[in-house]
Amino acid sequence: MYRLFVAVDLPEDVKQHLGAISCGVPGARWMEPAQLHLTIRFIGEVDGGVFRDILDSLREVQAHAFDLTLKGVGFFPPRGVPETIWVGVEKSEPLKLLRSRVEAALARAGVDRDSRKFAPHVAIARLKEPHVGRVAGYLTEYGLFRVEPFQVAAFTLYSSSLSSSGAIHQVEEEYPLNGKRN
Repeated sequence: MYRLFVAVDLPEDVKQHLGAISCGVPGARWMEPAQLHLTIRFIGEVDGGVFRDILDSLREVQAHAFDLTLKGVGFFPPRGVPETIWVGVEKSEPLKLLRSRVEAALARAGVDRDSRKFAPHVAIARLKEPHVGRVAGYLTEYGLFRVEPFQVAAFTLYSSSLSSSGAIHQVEEEYPLNGKRN
């Protein structure tokens, strides 16, 4: 079985900016730079046949490269005890279009459509028994956080395996964005 997700990778300078704000919340497990990405679609576990169909179907996604800006911070779930701190994404029609085309490709490969609303973000910390006041302080301190726009020139299919120290991500295939079939 393969545990899969589709994501946009972040440039190293963007990861450094995120690393600079990855502090100040006791008990937070901050993400390693190699784990920082913007998930377009979490797929979950599939067998080998569906995995090959996904690889093939994603090769048909057509989209142009575009600029993306990370902006603001927040947490999930929106009500209740925070479990994840994230950095948001400035509204982006090209990102929504890419998500839609990836979703259509996955449906052609036999993957059920995602019924959840797409809320693009980069998870930067996992929280266990957080001090809610410290999380609120963090959100206040970094609420205006913004990274200069960067170009998204590809998206990536990852497999993921869970370990006691967190998820280990493996690139399965990268798909360039050039407006043509790859």
